[in-house]
Amino acid sequence: MRNHAWMVIAAGLLCSARAHCASESWQTLQSPTAAQVASVWQSPPSEFGPEPYYGLNGPVTLETVERDLDTIKKLGFRTVTVQWGYNTPVQYLSPEYFAFFRQFVEQAKQRDMRVWIVDDAGYPSGFAGGLFTTKAPSLRMQALEVTQEIPVRGGATLHRDLPADTVSAVAVDVEGNAVSLPLHNGALDWTAPPGIWTVLIVDHEFRTSPTRSDTNTRRVKDTEQSLEDYLNPAATEQFLEFTHEQYKRYVGDEFGKTIMGFRGDEPDYSIDGLPWTPAFFTRFREIKGYDIQPYTALFAESPSRKDPGVPIHLTDEQRRIKGDYYDVFSRMFEDGFFKPQAVWCAENNLEYQVHLNHEERQMELTHSEGSFFRDMRYVQVPGIDAIWHQIWMDTISDYPRLASSVAHLYGKPRAFTESFAAYFPRPDVAQARYILNEQFVRGVNLVEMMYFPATSAGPKPPPSYMGEPGFPELAAYVQRMSYLMSMGRPDAEVGLYLPSSSMWLGDEDANRQFLSAERLLSEHQIDFDIVSEDSLAKDLIAGRGYFQTLSGNRLRAILLPDVEILSATALERLRAFAAGGGKVIFLGDTPRWIAGRTMRDARAATIADFAWAKILDAQLETTPVPGMSPPSAPPQPLVVDPAIMAAVLAAAPPTVRTGEPESSLRVMSRRWSDADVYLLFNEGSTAIDALATVRSRGNKAERWDPQIASIAPIAATRNGSGLSFQLHLAPYESMVVVIRSVPKEDRQDGP
Repeated sequence: MRNHAWMVIAAGLLCSARAHCASESWQTLQSPTAAQVASVWQSPPSEFGPEPYYGLNGPVTLETVERDLDTIKKLGFRTVTVQWGYNTPVQYLSPEYFAFFRQFVEQAKQRDMRVWIVDDAGYPSGFAGGLFTTKAPSLRMQALEVTQEIPVRGGATLHRDLPADTVSAVAVDVEGNAVSLPLHNGALDWTAPPGIWTVLIVDHEFRTSPTRSDTNTRRVKDTEQSLEDYLNPAATEQFLEFTHEQYKRYVGDEFGKTIMGFRGDEPDYSIDGLPWTPAFFTRFREIKGYDIQPYTALFAESPSRKDPGVPIHLTDEQRRIKGDYYDVFSRMFEDGFFKPQAVWCAENNLEYQVHLNHEERQMELTHSEGSFFRDMRYVQVPGIDAIWHQIWMDTISDYPRLASSVAHLYGKPRAFTESFAAYFPRPDVAQARYILNEQFVRGVNLVEMMYFPATSAGPKPPPSYMGEPGFPELAAYVQRMSYLMSMGRPDAEVGLYLPSSSMWLGDEDANRQFLSAERLLSEHQIDFDIVSEDSLAKDLIAGRGYFQTLSGNRLRAILLPDVEILSATALERLRAFAAGGGKVIFLGDTPRWIAGRTMRDARAATIADFAWAKILDAQLETTPVPGMSPPSAPPQPLVVDPAIMAAVLAAAPPTVRTGEPESSLRVMSRRWSDADVYLLFNEGSTAIDALATVRSRGNKAERWDPQIASIAPIAATRNGSGLSFQLHLAPYESMVVVIRSVPKEDRQDGP
């Protein structure tokens, strides 16, 4: 059944990419004409949002729901994301709960509203309101951690009988040098060489990320209610039985109609130690061909070693072994948690949307979630969140492009954002528009807004910015923008490589250079998709001089920023791509290592490995990690050596040319069946006045204004292979430009 469902997903993706599907549902890529879009965009279908995150808290009643849904709809929402909350009159997931939820769905249906169901009673997803702790304890999350630290002086012999759960041991000297220690028949016997040593013993333990559960009587985020074992498909099957299957029994007749799908939140391993499951070592040997168990003490942590007096200094080989561990972890997380839910939703005419933790901090994400692209590969609606000033007027925040890039690579029409949850102070309407425009111009096209609590105590004003007079106009703007930016296909021609495997090795510089490369492209008006190791190695469709995504856009240039390790398969595909005319640029150092089946046995790279590529000796300025230490003033443009920048632009021309680059201008391009579409956004506090040129074979330029659903001509002239027009953007203003071909006799302006 599950394999059949994935065949359905794959067929749907291919169908979407070819735009041959008979269905015109929102879940498929569509290729309409500009006239078809114009006939719908004034009042798009409810499926295009936006949606409030609605918490059913307190003594909610049917009257509460009726009142709140009426208010929500008056504010301009047509879809609602709903979560059962705290202090409610019925128990979460009980028959009484589902009877009430059925009434909620009926009320939404009467108002022609759509519903997304939050898949747990809080976050992260996967604890089923505490049921894994009380009813399925053997399927709880597990980890490897240091449980004993034993001092040993040189020349002394350590004998220790170890518990049956002991996994591995390592000895560390005062300089941080580490050696793995063999275990024999449940015992450790080791004579220390000269020096002062500490022996670390690693066991596997039930260890969970903290959960913020509305079924927690103390209403705190703690480890009282354990998450499931994300790496074990049987645990996810149990999660689906606890939750999704129950919804199916009670409201399944509304699946794919009123109910759009399930919404997950921040599944991750925010734990001390290494993510682990009982099948891990077996699966590792299947994938990598060697035994990782003796090495795990090198990488595991314990609370007592969060700030150890003697850190462990890994050798290059040990670092690559650690990379192998996280490679397998990320594959098991994908197969154990995300894929089963996407398959279940596909079987039941639903969509699965979820966002991770740490999207804006990839070094953390690679160790708590493994790989953004693997986690999201099967998810129908990949997402990010912008909840605590990661995006603001004084930050650099390109990370929303992660969600849209996964969508583009794998043929998914939507990428979503959860926005505003922990913004303090709350943004006003103008600030909220800015935060959303930053995400729209990076490809996000479905908006969920936090937070609308149930008004169970009686009528009261909507929360924060939702209660401002201009909010319904903002909601209308968001709905139209979401619709416009969902139509057609993406049109980026540049791919930027995300060096997750280098980050598994602990390469902080790879992360910083990736962030700076995002800025380099963004500040020079180059639309791009982020690409992963897997997409380069196998998922992108290889053509002569291009890589094509399942959405249909063709990448003709690939930039790789400061990569430490690259797979031989990806390298060979890049070589063939370049031989066909594609452009490959290494920004900074070329990879040190070329990996085959394992990173441990990777060979040292040579100059000859990259003789066919463009290598730019560029160490870009360090870019601050979004949300960590934002500047107090708008950031200055990234400074790049002119010769370096000229080489980049030769391979990856700007999507929109403005003479001198406008460092605060951000752009995104899409393609409808008969039109080129450009979203332009001024992220800066200074107006932009420039002659803009876009690549298009069209002859008529129009400005489509999502605020009032108006279409106005723009005076434009032919300029070589493009069309030029005068661009004026006030501070923080956005603009949608549509270029299409119109017969000369029908044109009223322009050339």
